[in-house]
Amino acid sequence: MQPVRAMNLEKIAEVQRKLAGKIVERPVEPETVRTVAAVDVSYRGNTARAAFVLCSFSECRLLKSKIIQTSVGFPYIPTFFFLREARPVLMAVKGESFDVLLVEGHGRAHPRGYGLASHIGLLIRKPVIGVAKKPLKDYPEGMLARVGKAYVSVGNLIDLKSAVKIVERLNERGYPKPLRLADRLSREVKG
Repeated sequence: MQPVRAMNLEKIAEVQRKLAGKIVERPVEPETVRTVAAVDVSYRGNTARAAFVLCSFSECRLLKSKIIQTSVGFPYIPTFFFLREARPVLMAVKGESFDVLLVEGHGRAHPRGYGLASHIGLLIRKPVIGVAKKPLKDYPEGMLARVGKAYVSVGNLIDLKSAVKIVERLNERGYPKPLRLADRLSREVKG
């Protein structure tokens, strides 16, 4: 991996702020949702392992799952997580059909209003919900809601109220079941 320069990060941060203005928030009625997908990525050394799961909504019957592996192209840097994780997530969702995608990471609840879930939502042009285990510091007020143990934010093409309703229906032991399944799958060791 190439070393990351502070000046490059400043430029990337400015791009994030500009792209945040392109995020669209609109209602999505849960009654119109038939399928929810989720993606989670785990790491082993320089390898990213992205797990995709597709579930029926809202009973969360598993319809499909798959795993992709790829090399890691960017180091972990707080608030620049999308640079590390976007490629494996996009590879995992490529060619898949779903109504809403849950991404393990923040969306609008990001210091620059543009986290991983927003980046993915802007690129795939589908409703994306950001789900995280803890909030980031200095996120814009009103951009985050807690559902059980999860912190929910808008990725793109959905509003926070709709995102919360959808995540509430998928809640299992405090966290959305599709993300639990994706997390478990991404960490499985094949023997």
